[in-house]
Amino acid sequence: MGKSLGPNKKYFILDMDGTFYLGDQLLTGSLEFLDKAVKRGKQYLFFTNNSSKNRQVYIEKLAGMGCYINERQLLTSGMVTIDYLKKTWNNPKIYLLGTPALEEDFQSNGIQLTDTNPDAVVVGFDTTLTYDKLEKACTLIRNGVPFIATHPDNNCPTEYGPVPDCGAMCAFITQSTDVLPKYLGKPYMETLDYITTWLNCTKEELVFVGDRLYTDIAIGANHGTTSVLVLTGETQMSDLETSDVKPQLIVPRLIDLAEYF
Repeated sequence: MGKSLGPNKKYFILDMDGTFYLGDQLLTGSLEFLDKAVKRGKQYLFFTNNSSKNRQVYIEKLAGMGCYINERQLLTSGMVTIDYLKKTWNNPKIYLLGTPALEEDFQSNGIQLTDTNPDAVVVGFDTTLTYDKLEKACTLIRNGVPFIATHPDNNCPTEYGPVPDCGAMCAFITQSTDVLPKYLGKPYMETLDYITTWLNCTKEELVFVGDRLYTDIAIGANHGTTSVLVLTGETQMSDLETSDVKPQLIVPRLIDLAEYF
């Protein structure tokens, strides 16, 4: 790709941890990128697979870093999951492995939480996970209850190194039950459809930006949308040699993408 993304690329779908910030540290040039994007008539939307926190927590975290956005500018895999559940069942009853923040999101959107005859077992990035929750989930899934996960990430980056994420928790359940979950979040079609509906745009107008090949870049590669890899997070240049998933563009940092407007 040359030195331009083309004029029809209007919406930058930005990953957060490893792309815009790392842990609690804003990455150099991130705010400058947003300014340059807006000046060129572009829009941006933050999307995180991390379902351990709700939208308000992320908006407050960004504000603490000097980035002020409104609720329309941030989506999570938890929101995609709620949308999917409500489209699949009239009044969804769910056994949820999730944090209090995710539980609150589900309930405030009219989803009933129960461990008795649920329509599905849903696993999020549950930092309050217990053996009791895992045991109940495995029993329900073994008895034929559908198994759904908010996102596939195996690890979550932190300033202290990676910690087990939703994919790792699902692997425990799969190992016990022999059942694989239906994953939502990036890189799945449900997320792409949710974003294009949210923005009222086509997939050709989107540019996904992130640091992870199997989520941020795969959503572009798998569904015919543009993806840009930044090298400030999980992926190193050496990882690309063995990966089937290739971005359209690789930049050292988010700010370097401004050269391609």
